Amino acid sequence: MSKQVRINLSRIAFFGLFVLLMVKGKPMVWLGIFGVSLLAAFLFGRFYCGWICPMNSAMVVTETAAKKMKLKQRNSPKWLESGWLSWVLLVVMGLSMAMLRKLLGVQIPVLFYFLILSVLVTIFYKPEVFHNKICPFGGLLSLTGRFARFSRKVNTEQCIGCKRCETTCPSTAVKVSREDRKARIDSKLCHQCFNCEIICPEDAIAYQKK
Repeated sequence: MSKQVRINLSRIAFFGLFVLLMVKGKPMVWLGIFGVSLLAAFLFGRFYCGWICPMNSAMVVTETAAKKMKLKQRNSPKWLESGWLSWVLLVVMGLSMAMLRKLLGVQIPVLFYFLILSVLVTIFYKPEVFHNKICPFGGLLSLTGRFARFSRKVNTEQCIGCKRCETTCPSTAVKVSREDRKARIDSKLCHQCFNCEIICPEDAIAYQKK
């Protein structure tokens, strides 16, 4: 089974689980899955984003469709650059879920709303805009992911600086240095998907201990 098939099957399975939990009105179960993944990112990196997140799965499909329709996906607007919006949304999400559950005894489908938002943003903007500037879950994972003991890593001796990995990365985690023309991966942003590893013509990228 190829790497791309494995990750696609994982995305489909977890997306189905997400929909099932939302239909049954059990968003807290999904938040529990996220919580475990958040802690696991200290060791294994942000695999939640690449393998589990339903928003990312929907965004992959949306981006493919946008490219086929030749829609122009823009870069992040300047007012989003600092990433403040993801933290504001995190606070709003937490307070709204807690207050409505306590006062009215209801659980609003906040996670489903974020899923819709991720699709809408990806129609008009490059995927890294939502991943790095808007998604509250991505903001939290960037904190634990930066300390990952295992992550995608570039063998700089093999790297030829072709920038294919930089182009295919959905979160701008891969950057080719202007000084030495070598790619490097920021574990804080890396989704631990196979995009860069698959496209590398020199097999210079692998998941390993940092």
